[in-house]
Amino acid sequence: MSNAPLAPGLAIDAIAARVRRGERRALARAVTLVESTRADHRRAAEALIETLLPATGGATRIGITGPPGAGKSTFIERFGLQGIARGCRIAVLAVDPGSKRGGGAILGDKTRMADLGRAPEAFIRPSSAGAQPGGVARRTREAILLCEAAGFDIIIVETIGAGQSETTVAEMVDMFLLILPPAAGDELQGLKRGIVELADLILVNKADGALIDHARRAAADYANALRLIRPPHPEWPVQVRAVSALTGDGIAAVWEDVARFREALQASGAWTRQRAEQARHALWAEIGDALLERFRAAPPVATRLAAAECDVTAGRRTPAAAARLLLALFLGETPE
Repeated sequence: MSNAPLAPGLAIDAIAARVRRGERRALARAVTLVESTRADHRRAAEALIETLLPATGGATRIGITGPPGAGKSTFIERFGLQGIARGCRIAVLAVDPGSKRGGGAILGDKTRMADLGRAPEAFIRPSSAGAQPGGVARRTREAILLCEAAGFDIIIVETIGAGQSETTVAEMVDMFLLILPPAAGDELQGLKRGIVELADLILVNKADGALIDHARRAAADYANALRLIRPPHPEWPVQVRAVSALTGDGIAAVWEDVARFREALQASGAWTRQRAEQARHALWAEIGDALLERFRAAPPVATRLAAAECDVTAGRRTPAAAARLLLALFLGETPE
């Protein structure tokens, strides 16, 4: 299986070797492969990931989310450049909103991180979220493994924004950062509690110029609000910091937080347990996605699906009854 062709004239073993050497062009090509939905590409991608698995797992995986306008991309660039100065190699998987109509995306994050993108120690890969819920592209988990195999020390997953459904990233990273603009009062009340409960570190950005005092007050408000919420990890009290991605103020402290977070979770064993639980979750996510694809493609279902949807939307049949009928057809059973 390891010699399955990846492309004309190129075998899995060859591209795997190039990825392990840290060749960015080979890594980009490998990510393109795992994002493909073609059946032959999926088989090749799975073979490639299995070949590279022994070289994965060493990086710190950081998820970053926040509302539009919070300055996520500016923060990531400043954070990444400081990381490179500290001797790290940084990979950024930036997930942009996909069009519900055509599935495309503007993919502007790479242009917003121009300085980081030019650094040889960095790799930036924008991907479209498409119709995938959870704020991340469907194959982000596999892209993380590819980046780890390529020798990157820090893998950053930037999601499309903060919201109730955009928490899937927390199930595939080690540390979850929530970046917010200066806000307080009604805006603080409007922030989704679900996203805050997942955060390991909250950063109030734009603490510079005329907004510096406002940002510091907002950070204090968030810190007070967190007292009512149980932290995701008992080993780690959630930190709230006012930072400026524009000036770099507070970014060094974030790097120190990342190091202390990893040290605390590794000391308790939570780091390994969380990775294992995430792998189990990924297994069931793959099973669910594959079953849904096969369900939709099954001829008995495909011929009745549109009619069943019409019956449900017109109120002629309940969703439960229509689902029971379609599942019976899928399983080859006699509909009730």
